[in-house]
Amino acid sequence: MDELSLGVPKPVLERLPADDDHVASDMQTAVADWEQRLNRAIADAEDDREAASRVLEAIDRFEERYERYDDLVPELRAWGQSPIYAISWRTLYADVIAQLHAHDDLGEHLERERNARLVEDGIRLQDL
Repeated sequence: MDELSLGVPKPVLERLPADDDHVASDMQTAVADWEQRLNRAIADAEDDREAASRVLEAIDRFEERYERYDDLVPELRAWGQSPIYAISWRTLYADVIAQLHAHDDLGEHLERERNARLVEDGIRLQDL
């Protein structure tokens, strides 16, 4: 499986307040770290299925974080706070997930692995 290349979308960076460069830097550092960890997990995997499984675990964590930030947006608005940072991080997680699914080899393997997990979970539930 080919190495992953992830990035922070320019529109996400453009929406950040101009006076705060730290968040943009934090996002770029986070994405570079995720890319490095995912590439290491793929390289250490014995086969493509195991690699897809490891990436899918990361996607699951990204989806949880996406939902956490999504839940935070209305709460911030209710308190009269700007939700721009929560929206930016939420958008970043969604975009990284999309980048992983759009990757040449990986997208197909992710789909198969997610379907395999659904079948396994269904079988376990029926056996109860």
